[in-house]
Amino acid sequence: MDKQGIQINKYISSTGYCSRREADQMIAQCRVMINDSIALPTSKVSERDKVYVDDELLKKKKSGSTYIMLNKPVGITTTTDTADRTNVISFINYQKRIFPIGRLDKDSEGLLLLTDDGDIVNKILRAGNQHDKEYIVTVNKSITNEFISKMAGGVPILGTKTLPCKVHQLSGKKFSIILTQGLNRQIRRMCDYLGYEVTSLTRVRIMNIKLDKLPTGKWRLLNAMEIAELQRLLSHSSKTM
Repeated sequence: MDKQGIQINKYISSTGYCSRREADQMIAQCRVMINDSIALPTSKVSERDKVYVDDELLKKKKSGSTYIMLNKPVGITTTTDTADRTNVISFINYQKRIFPIGRLDKDSEGLLLLTDDGDIVNKILRAGNQHDKEYIVTVNKSITNEFISKMAGGVPILGTKTLPCKVHQLSGKKFSIILTQGLNRQIRRMCDYLGYEVTSLTRVRIMNIKLDKLPTGKWRLLNAMEIAELQRLLSHSSKTM
């Protein structure tokens, strides 16, 4: 195999099959073949090679990338696993293979981006790139100044301390929070640590992409101006997680 070829995970993501992170998982599970050999994380692909995932031959995308925004309703799962009847891919039922950029909990709602551009995923999600994700959160009891201060300063969860973030009280039990990281169920865990229970959680913005008035359960393609600004903001972002 050509040692100057493209890294296997990058090649898979470039076809629009999945993100690099998902490609790494499939490689580790021995689901990827290059010609007649099982792919390794260090494998590279040349123009002459054929790459298969679960015996499906991968082909290069014939057109430009697709970028979709969805107002995800509660009850839809952010997964590409079609065995899960609540999966977001079947919910949208788009004609091309796409995958979600990051996650939004099943019991949360709001803005979710989906794409077939594997390179953009890590650029948006990597905490070190400092890209904003904004949420509106309602909790089960009145918010105090101490709660706001502690949420903003960082809370110990999952064996680490969350990064400092912007938090603003909107009403007695409602606040907005802007994160640059995305730990598993982060906001819910932060609130739980401080003795609060989240009753509703809506993501309203990812970087320059705003949910605005898109109805719950509806989706649309990003327009040219949104894509251009998103790419500009990501132009110096690292892809490495």
